[in-house]
Amino acid sequence: MQGRVLVIAGSDSGGGAGIQADIKTVTALGGYAATAITALTAQNTLGVEAIEEVSAPFVAQQIDVVLKDIGADAIKIGMLHRKEVIETVAELFEQLDRLPPVVLDPVMIAKGGASLIAAEASEAIKSLLIAPHTHVLTPNIPEAEQLTGMKINSLADMEKAGRFLLDMGPKAVLMKGGHSEGAEIIDLLVSAEGIHTYSHPRIDTPHTHGTGCTLSSAIATGLAQGLTIPDAVARAIRYVENAIFEAPGLGAGHGPLNHGHTVGPFV
Repeated sequence: MQGRVLVIAGSDSGGGAGIQADIKTVTALGGYAATAITALTAQNTLGVEAIEEVSAPFVAQQIDVVLKDIGADAIKIGMLHRKEVIETVAELFEQLDRLPPVVLDPVMIAKGGASLIAAEASEAIKSLLIAPHTHVLTPNIPEAEQLTGMKINSLADMEKAGRFLLDMGPKAVLMKGGHSEGAEIIDLLVSAEGIHTYSHPRIDTPHTHGTGCTLSSAIATGLAQGLTIPDAVARAIRYVENAIFEAPGLGAGHGPLNHGHTVGPFV
């Protein structure tokens, strides 16, 4: 087991996304997952039915006790939901002597279209987390549009939005192309070193619930294990692609991936 990853995110009762997907991903890639749960959701493959808040002080306490004892080689941030939680996490980060690489997946919209973030929280994410603390930002196209105010209709638009987000302060921005049209998905990693392009065939399946959570956790695990950002992204994309190929086909809606495809049965 190599690489400690602290995941700060919401819970998915259906197990396909959120903290549940994060723990599975980190474990399947050989890392150690610790968690700070920011919200509870009642959801399944058909959508999110309810969200139960976790108090901001308790979110901070979860982070604090883990870091003081177990530590972390990388931090993955997913669903934060409320401005108060974002402010509290940012304040705690400011107090740390050393902040490990932070992978921020700006979870804003569920696969079924439900909003997962309060309206005022978007600005707080930009000013308090992306600007000063983010190592790798991983927005999909709708999230990038919300963060930048741009419409993204082409690869050129993705690059433009990626550069706009890079100027906010992160070391790298992974612009995910899954919401674009076409038989091929193209993801762009935008950094000061230039553009890395990752292309892979689109898989015709409804079973893609939790792909964003899974990808960002896989990237965080790679960074925790000492991989460069481009190499961590490349491995994470391969992992997610195989997890989609081997999805178990559960549920009547957007089903979960097979996070355990790297793991064989214990005999």
